[in-house]
Amino acid sequence: MNFTVINNASMYVLGLFFLWILIKFLRSIRIVPTQSSYIVERCGKYHRTLDAGFHALIPFMDEVSFIQDLKEVSIVVEPQECFTRDNVKVEVDGVLYLSVMDPVKASYGVTDFNFAATQLVQTTTRSVIGQISLDKTFEERDMINSKVIEVLTEVESTWGIRVHRYEVKNIVPPRTVQAAMERQMTAERERRAIIATSEGAMASLINESEGMRQEMINKAEGVKRRLINEAEGKSEEILSISKATAESIIKIAEAVCLPQGEDALRMRLGRRLIDQMEHLQDPSTKVMLPKDLSSIKDWLKDLDTLPSVLKD
Repeated sequence: MNFTVINNASMYVLGLFFLWILIKFLRSIRIVPTQSSYIVERCGKYHRTLDAGFHALIPFMDEVSFIQDLKEVSIVVEPQECFTRDNVKVEVDGVLYLSVMDPVKASYGVTDFNFAATQLVQTTTRSVIGQISLDKTFEERDMINSKVIEVLTEVESTWGIRVHRYEVKNIVPPRTVQAAMERQMTAERERRAIIATSEGAMASLINESEGMRQEMINKAEGVKRRLINEAEGKSEEILSISKATAESIIKIAEAVCLPQGEDALRMRLGRRLIDQMEHLQDPSTKVMLPKDLSSIKDWLKDLDTLPSVLKD
């Protein structure tokens, strides 16, 4: 009976041994997917790198120690507290994008390159934010990203990775600072609104004054043109009257030179004198007469010299 139990136990152990050997032989056959690399060690020492495709290993000697994914991966950098140059505490988080370029260095150059890259990003972010003020942190996101990438580039050759980009997701200041910033932004918006309103009112007044100025200029131009036209009309009128008067004087002179011209002139002047005497009874008329009004001939005695004057 004891022999039977020992025999059964031996068979069970032998079966497990053969199963273990079978598993080892099966694990020696590896199919590597695309964008992946397997690091093979032989007797505990790096032997070779398996690329995409079918590979057969030597059982009990070769072993896949590391499996590296060559695709670009995104690593979330958890929020961390940073102090700005003006001693304001802010929480900063981001996203890091990298990929494995050298599977051997990524396996043996660093224990966990994802964790190491995350820690380096956090320390660099704290250092960069500590050099700028709170107001600048929201404006200098690109500068922070470039500084982080610059530091990570220095370890790419050692860790066998390539950093493609880093983006700061959020910069969260304390609630008290947020409230102060909101009040500042509200005041800034109100200031801009007041400036815009005042500039609009100023532009309106300028336009209105320009309109009034143009209206006054137009009116002055109109008055100027009217006065010029009136002056030109009066000038033409005076010129016409003077021309007509000159022509009448010439005709009178020519008539006086004719026979009986002097008598006709005396008779014409006398008739005009009599016509004018009819208006003497008008209270608004003021006249100056000689003392002796008995003889009309005395009034016309000076006309004897007229023909000689006209002849000259």
